[in-house]
Amino acid sequence: MTSSVIQNVAIDCADAYELARFWSRALGSPLHPEAEPGTTETEVMLPQGPLLHFNQVPEPKTTKNRIHLCLRPETSREEEVERLLGLGATLVADRREPDGTGWAVLADPEGNEFCVLRSAAERAATSTSPAPAN
Repeated sequence: MTSSVIQNVAIDCADAYELARFWSRALGSPLHPEAEPGTTETEVMLPQGPLLHFNQVPEPKTTKNRIHLCLRPETSREEEVERLLGLGATLVADRREPDGTGWAVLADPEGNEFCVLRSAAERAATSTSPAPAN
């Protein structure tokens, strides 16, 4: 039996370099060494797994993403949300619950939604069942 592996996660955007810079800062991973302003395709070099590939396209984003990234921070969810907002993200929906569960839906500078989940420590501290959803 043969199979494929995921090479990258492609993200269409209006400005490949600037959006890749946002995600590079958000994830603490470097841009492709040849990335420079005006580049129409570039990547964020993640330490493991597929790359994030940014591809400049002429049409704007018009609807909700059908696929999105979910981030699990090393710090608290709230600290990470604040940090990402400071980098230029916007809050789209707040799904955080009073008991500490839930997540925050943010959008990058071009409107692509992504989620910020609880950290592993936060999950362990509020876990009441063997496998919490987030």
